[in-house]
Amino acid sequence: MCEDCYIQRAIELAERGLGHTRPNPAVGAVIVKNGAIIGEGWHKKAGGDHAEVAAIKNARKRNMSESSLLSGATIYVTLEPCSKVGRVGACTDAIAAAGISRVVYVISDPNPANRGKARRVLKKRGIVCEQYKGKKTLINECEDLIKCFRKHVLTGLPYVTVKIAMSLDGRICDSTGSANWISNSSSRRLTNRMREKVDAIMVGAETVRKDDPSLLARVRPNKDLVRVVVSRSGRLPKSAQIFTDGKNATYVFNDAEKAVVELGKMGFTSILCEGGLSLARSLAEENLVDEWLTVLAPVVIGNRPISKSLRASAISEKCFPVEGDMFFRARLDRV
Repeated sequence: MCEDCYIQRAIELAERGLGHTRPNPAVGAVIVKNGAIIGEGWHKKAGGDHAEVAAIKNARKRNMSESSLLSGATIYVTLEPCSKVGRVGACTDAIAAAGISRVVYVISDPNPANRGKARRVLKKRGIVCEQYKGKKTLINECEDLIKCFRKHVLTGLPYVTVKIAMSLDGRICDSTGSANWISNSSSRRLTNRMREKVDAIMVGAETVRKDDPSLLARVRPNKDLVRVVVSRSGRLPKSAQIFTDGKNATYVFNDAEKAVVELGKMGFTSILCEGGLSLARSLAEENLVDEWLTVLAPVVIGNRPISKSLRASAISEKCFPVEGDMFFRARLDRV
């Protein structure tokens, strides 16, 4: 295997921690010796082993009979190893104690307490420490892994993504106010995968009243996910799933900005806002949105219920960009 392959594997491991490590970042690590992976790990939860320590333990578990196992080994990490003791020990100490000879990390730690210090600390202990300079695509993937952590550690605020599904005629709900099933099953599966990897799902009060959503990842449940509702009045149906299903916690705030600020103080690093044009507008007006995700469904609702709307039977041409806008042609099935 090549160095790029080891980094790719570390990224795959790190992704398993997304949505579970707040306020820490998702990190993956792979230990290699003589061209073979002998240990791997990822950060699973704040207060638990960091990726480097998890990989060291995994290597020892795999090869219990080899006392000098890690001598001459290289550890590949998606993020610069921490050099400051926090809730757990410093990873640079663990790496040195294990006898690892070389460290390759991809992204410098955005936390000022650790940024740029691993190389100096490890050099003093005779350990080579290098920053990966390989494929840009892999570097970008590692950057994406910590975008929420970066935002939180530098500003105290979570990274906010707003997702809106709308029809071709610009509607986000039908004539009854329902927004259920504007998008198709593939988009809904994608939304479920997104829910698996964030700290909190946020919606407005009307979404709860009209759609009664669970706001949970269904395929692979995220037990660490928190549901958030913004309601100025606080008048929400007590029978709503988010209050009665006995599953993930639900927080209610009376103001969108306050919700984001308070969640940041609580250590939340990522929020996916899924429901309510008013809520999305409030977040945008307060300059709190980091990323917009728009699902443009090939359907015309007009004043109809969604069940009677006109849905495109085919996309006649591929999407094409025009100075930043995306265009596509859809043929409506009127039969």
